Amino acid sequence: MLFKETKLKGSYIIDIEPREDNRGFFARAFCQKEFEDHGLKSSIAQSNIAFSLKKGTLRGMHFQYPPAAETKLVRCTRGGILDIIVDLRPESSTYLQHISVELNEDNYRALYVPERFAHGYQVLCDNTETSYQVGEFYTPGAEGGLMYDDPRLGLEWPLPVSVISEKDQKFRSLQEIETELEQRMSV
Repeated sequence: MLFKETKLKGSYIIDIEPREDNRGFFARAFCQKEFEDHGLKSSIAQSNIAFSLKKGTLRGMHFQYPPAAETKLVRCTRGGILDIIVDLRPESSTYLQHISVELNEDNYRALYVPERFAHGYQVLCDNTETSYQVGEFYTPGAEGGLMYDDPRLGLEWPLPVSVISEKDQKFRSLQEIETELEQRMSV
């Protein structure tokens, strides 16, 4: 696997190294030792699949507060997504900055999302499937979210939003939650 750290310390784009032959290819998509060698948490508490019917569907921006903060390894196995993560670590020099990465069935790319980051994505084509390996159990009392269109975040989505959950639409603005966010995300 090829690990490329992004401008948000601790987050990585991970590409496969395919070994090709007349059958196609074989590649490692996860290796506990390689993750640990890069200082990444390698435990997987849950493995999840999300299927989105419609292009333009938006999921996010989700996170869990400590002590249930999650790492995520996200890969798009069918279709394509634009994945965006936001650094929510108050002590970080990149606090509230974000990156976006296209993940699709052709590039086999994954995004490693560290703890204390918000995560969301928009579906780029119909019938898209994503796979997540998550480092912490889903903890409803610890979950939080940011508005996908919060002007302070300046997130740029490539398509008009066609489908979004009622829950994701009800996230409050960063201005309303920032004090609590900073307190609860501090370590």
